[in-house]
Amino acid sequence: MGELLERAHEHADLKAFITIDGASVLEAASQADRARRAGHSAPLLGVPLAVKDSYLTKGLTTTMGTSVLAAYRPTQDAEAIAGVKDAGAIIFGKNNLVEMSYGLTGLNAHHGQVKNPYNKANVTGGSSSGAGASVAARIVPAALGGDTVGSIRVPASLCGVVGYKPTPGRWPAKGVAPISDTLDTTGLLARRVEDCELLDAVLTKSPVHSVNLSGNLKGVRFAYAPRQYLADVDVEVDRAFRETLRRLKDAGAELVEIDLKEDFLALADSTTWSIFFHETMPAVRRFIAANQLPISFEEIYAGLGENIRGSWSHFVVASGAGFVSDEKYLTALNVGRQELSSRLAQIAFGQADALLFPTTPCAAPRIENQWNFQVGGKDVTHLFLSRNTHPSSSAGLPGINIPMALNSEGLPLGLELDAAAGRDRELLALARRVEQVLGYLPGPTAF
Repeated sequence: MGELLERAHEHADLKAFITIDGASVLEAASQADRARRAGHSAPLLGVPLAVKDSYLTKGLTTTMGTSVLAAYRPTQDAEAIAGVKDAGAIIFGKNNLVEMSYGLTGLNAHHGQVKNPYNKANVTGGSSSGAGASVAARIVPAALGGDTVGSIRVPASLCGVVGYKPTPGRWPAKGVAPISDTLDTTGLLARRVEDCELLDAVLTKSPVHSVNLSGNLKGVRFAYAPRQYLADVDVEVDRAFRETLRRLKDAGAELVEIDLKEDFLALADSTTWSIFFHETMPAVRRFIAANQLPISFEEIYAGLGENIRGSWSHFVVASGAGFVSDEKYLTALNVGRQELSSRLAQIAFGQADALLFPTTPCAAPRIENQWNFQVGGKDVTHLFLSRNTHPSSSAGLPGINIPMALNSEGLPLGLELDAAAGRDRELLALARRVEQVLGYLPGPTAF
């Protein structure tokens, strides 16, 4: 454990962590060693896990990425933290994140810009930015994160690690700072799908099933929707995805091309963002009250960094020009969301075991251009990074990112597999088989 602490210190310039209590980590490791020598066992005994700093951690500073909570030490753990501790895990440290989990690039005005281990000039993605960086840099084997529109899967894709977003409600979310009660899920960034299976079993209190790892995909049907998920993607992403399809077909899988209809992307946009923005303020207020935080919503809002405060001023607070009305929100929640779910269930999962697509439409942008950049000669904003992931969030689907390839600049590209809601175990088992076919990306050269 001392070597990992040294590694974290050596690579502090990644800005992957906000808080590490080294003495507590070493003491917990010693306790785990003594337990092991005494013949005790547990699924995660002695395993170091990093944790996105949106999870309450008893006695360990929890900032939610803000400056106004810089000295806040909760008196209780989030339910997921209690679960992994009960299984023997060691909380290695609290990962940096986009402030209040409200962004996709990894910039935090108070705790620094998280840097991509594959190239420190590039973003990690967000909001679970430090989680992606710390796993990719081999500081920890896995990190608990959170995903609302892509906050696990986007950094997993850009940092070349596995990122699992369970079906909403499958993993405990109590004690984790929210954005949207409808869209939020807790989840994991890890080096292998196997690690996601293990954590899923721990947090759902279920057994781990054995998986056929023969590299054979016979009998598996994958759907893909090029008209929707390949629209305007980077040319190297398109090429890598089509090569991945070929490899899966060679391994015995059947590929089914589908069309989710012309209005799919527009429907996903209007549905997702209406729910996302409308639910933020009431969700944060409820979280503050339920956990007796020593701060108000107004104080958090006043202390936000410039970029996030601008977004909240426009979309989140009732006086904002872009504030989502109750009518528009309810339409998104009860009409748009149902249509997305129904369409995916009938067109994709009615014909296939999983839906495949590139997790992000491009590789990690440069930090200097993180808000506005070009993909395929077209100008896009940072929101483009979640273009392929947020429909799954609105539809309430489980999804997992698997590293797919490196582009010509040596930056990772990700493949996402989605399954029908509640089919998490099947999704994870299938993802392991796909991982076996695709193999593993080389790690960052500097790590």
